[in-house]
Amino acid sequence: MLKDPTRANVAPRLPPIGRFIRPEEVAHAVAFLLSPEAAAITGQQLVICGGSSL
Repeated sequence: MLKDPTRANVAPRLPPIGRFIRPEEVAHAVAFLLSPEAAAITGQQLVICGGSSL
């Protein structure tokens, strides 16, 4: 998305947390959802956006 030529002159906006989401943060969330501790979580949508969707 950041390399899209149509966005070449548009600076990316930081989410409210003040930084971009790191790949390992997404990986940790996925690991938790795949763990036995998250067995009761079903049919949910998890948005990892740093507050951008607010």
